[in-house]
Amino acid sequence: MLKVWGRKNSFNVQKVMWLVYELQLPHEHIEAGGRFGGLDTPEFIAMNPHQRVPVIDDNEKTIWESHTILRYLAARYGERQFWSDDAYERSRFERWMDWSQTTLQPDLLNGVFWRLYRTPEPQRDVKAILKYVERCARHFSLLDGMLSNQPYLAGEAFTLADIPAGTSLYRYFELQIERPDVPHVRASYERLQERPAYREGVMIPFDDLRGRLDF
Repeated sequence: MLKVWGRKNSFNVQKVMWLVYELQLPHEHIEAGGRFGGLDTPEFIAMNPHQRVPVIDDNEKTIWESHTILRYLAARYGERQFWSDDAYERSRFERWMDWSQTTLQPDLLNGVFWRLYRTPEPQRDVKAILKYVERCARHFSLLDGMLSNQPYLAGEAFTLADIPAGTSLYRYFELQIERPDVPHVRASYERLQERPAYREGVMIPFDDLRGRLDF
């Protein structure tokens, strides 16, 4: 049986769990990291020397790094909806996965979420937070333009492209920040909320992270 390590309100774990639920894979979820600890044990380090989550074990095949896990699960279990043997077709969703990880996620998660939500108010750098809020506004305005012509990032169908960017929407719309008018992104978020896998894997309260830099 597939095993997944990581706390449920970890952003990177949520990407993986969303796909696990989309694929309806039987699995065991082991809470790890944050207040659950367990990342510094010899057993966990043997699975991931970086001591980070998520980690999966699929019939004694251990894999770490969230986007590598997404690609693995899609290739092994996703059939044509989430994977293609054609290199160009794969690039249509992989480019959005990479953009989400290298551009959107650093500004939203590291720049806004950590600096605003997870940092205690007396320690916040308001000037830096506003800078990252503006950077995120540009990213989501770009997504809004893309989604004005098609319902999903790679075209007419939901694919792997939508998981990393779509995971960010729950936090983006829950945070108390100024946002540009992005009606197509908001419509996309509403569509995602209709998916049981999104509600179960992504829409998980993160109140316990408020003002917490210690995990």
